[in-house]
Amino acid sequence: MSSSTTTEASVDVSELKRLECLAKLNESVESASDSDQLFCRGTWDGWQCWPDTAAGRIAYAPCPEFVFGFDTTRFAHKACDEQGEWFRHPETNRTWSNYTTCVNIDDFTWSRQINTIYETGYSISLIALILSLGILSYFRSLKCARITLHMNLFASFATNNTLWLLWYRMVLADPEVLSHNGSPCITLHLVLHYFLITNYAWMLCEGFYLHTVLVSAFVSEKKLVKWLVVLGWTVPACVIVLYGVLRGTYGTDEDVTLCWMTESSYGMVFIVPVCISMLLNLLFLCNIVRVVLLKMRAPAGPQGSGPSRTILQAFRATLLLVPLLGLQYMLTPFRPDPGHPYERVYETISAFTASFQGLFVAVLFCFFNGEVIAQVKRKWRTVFLRTRTNSYTATQVSPVRLQFVRTGPHVPGEEKV
Repeated sequence: MSSSTTTEASVDVSELKRLECLAKLNESVESASDSDQLFCRGTWDGWQCWPDTAAGRIAYAPCPEFVFGFDTTRFAHKACDEQGEWFRHPETNRTWSNYTTCVNIDDFTWSRQINTIYETGYSISLIALILSLGILSYFRSLKCARITLHMNLFASFATNNTLWLLWYRMVLADPEVLSHNGSPCITLHLVLHYFLITNYAWMLCEGFYLHTVLVSAFVSEKKLVKWLVVLGWTVPACVIVLYGVLRGTYGTDEDVTLCWMTESSYGMVFIVPVCISMLLNLLFLCNIVRVVLLKMRAPAGPQGSGPSRTILQAFRATLLLVPLLGLQYMLTPFRPDPGHPYERVYETISAFTASFQGLFVAVLFCFFNGEVIAQVKRKWRTVFLRTRTNSYTATQVSPVRLQFVRTGPHVPGEEKV
């Protein structure tokens, strides 16, 4: 299926149902024309086909499967009054079908709570990431290869968080957008998942950089960073283009409806590279710890000094690298089945770890960074001392002026101060 037809996929399903309904109703009209009994004529209400129903009876029909959020195991109903007219809603005075029973209120409320956690976490993380980018950009003395990688990682997380907020606010909150399945929401889905992949790509770049610097003594950090910048942004683009082409071209009707939000087998196109990046990071982490421990246990040099400060900082960076590598996502394949007692526990933990990861990264690699703290303190002292100096100078002007008045000549008829 081409991308031009995916926009009309859900509309085609509804149109097909409508045509089937009209054909069925035309057959029932001929059989019901000879009956003198009052009844409500069958109708298509846009979602469901309602058959001819005797007056004073209620018709039931399964909840449509093409409406997002509806439980297809439940039933909607439509009432026919004693006069053979379909029930009209008192507020709109239009015929009305009751689809409120198609929604599991408990699950709906729970989903809203989980979405609130996601939105809150992404918002807080976005603010922290923007502050981190501002701090690292302001202090030019912090410019180095490692900080450049941090800034690219922060930019990836910040963009991804922004897109997730747009997704929750503009797509999930509007069923009409989902049912229309327009190209803007499909584009948002693809761009969002592109930056989701770049998060993992830059996690891998961070791990590979630290591993290379510690293991290889002779390496040009500038060239290494240039290659990592190119790979960190282009490789995910190739992956997401392949995913979009495969799903849009060969996907089923279910794969290309509802803004592609439903799980699809084509998701393995980007899930496999993400898992590979996490496994590589795990290998990097293990080898980094091994190298650092070997260097710390190495015999002292000719001057009898212990491990250098650089090695100790690398070891601390290794410990901080653990949450950066996204190892917690290794638990994703163990997601409980729907209805499992631990399903909600898993969803809650996933919501917190996914949405607050940007905050976690910003805190560890910026707000708790020793170099950043030193620069902020130095800037604070400079501004504070400058304020104190200006205040001290202003307070010294008045006594000098008073002393000049006291020592000056006394003018008759004028009081001395």
